[in-house]
Amino acid sequence: MSKAVITLETLSCPSCLKKIESAVKGLIGIDQNSVRGVFNVNKIRIDFDEKTLAIEDVEKVIEDLGYPVIKSKVKAA
Repeated sequence: MSKAVITLETLSCPSCLKKIESAVKGLIGIDQNSVRGVFNVNKIRIDFDEKTLAIEDVEKVIEDLGYPVIKSKVKAA
């Protein structure tokens, strides 16, 4: 499992963060218990299996919801 911190553009409300968390949790390769959004710093923390899922796939799901990703930082576990 790899760990990632995804930084988003400023979110307007906590329900936006919940929508993103739900979409990310639905991806195959995500450790659902690891998905943590932090509203006040516009970040999402996840653990994911890089053999199953690329960070670009996670970014695309978030951006398809209409929330631009500023950057992602991945650290191999």
